[in-house]
Amino acid sequence: MSVAANAQSKVEVDLGADLVNQFIWRGLDSGHASIQPYLGLNWKGLSVSAWGSVGITNSDDAKELDLNVFYTAGPLTVGITDYWFDTPNPNYFAYKAHDTSHVFEGAISYDFNVLSLSWQTIFAGNDGVNNDGKRAYSSYAEALVPFQLGGLDWEGAMGLVPYASSFYGTDGIALTNISLKATKAIPITEKFSLPIYGQLIGNPYHKKAYFVFGLTVGI
Repeated sequence: MSVAANAQSKVEVDLGADLVNQFIWRGLDSGHASIQPYLGLNWKGLSVSAWGSVGITNSDDAKELDLNVFYTAGPLTVGITDYWFDTPNPNYFAYKAHDTSHVFEGAISYDFNVLSLSWQTIFAGNDGVNNDGKRAYSSYAEALVPFQLGGLDWEGAMGLVPYASSFYGTDGIALTNISLKATKAIPITEKFSLPIYGQLIGNPYHKKAYFVFGLTVGI
């Protein structure tokens, strides 16, 4: 998961969790119904956060814990994410090459207001391989367009894997994510609302389609 920061004059805290009917990441099926907690600190453009995912209906789903450090200056955001999965090695503190379940990814994005573009590349850890069996430096690029319609906040996105990577299950350039997401905050009290969202996702390369429903509880 990617986390961006807005410039803040004081430390702000994000704490909450998403509940989703299925876990789809960059157009890939990553698990069944899940709870996904998050905790983050934001200060003057710097964001440090943790995000996790645990399956609640299927014990075989991989557990995930991500640590993120991002910095935003105007429309530009750069950062690093340490993804960890409890497979193939359930030892969180195993960092040795060819033994670790950690995946380290660098990311850069630019927000044009009407459009944002992002690029992510795995530079270390349990990366996939390319068609020659060498480290793939697996990458993902995405364009996202936010807009409002019918009283809802919408996001349209298109993402692709630019070259072969066993991490994404691709053998060349591949369009893996076309999605449309709508979000609505449901008022509960004067000070508390419950955001809910629906997201239609298509993966043309793997010939898959999904519909995700989720809700967010947070402060």
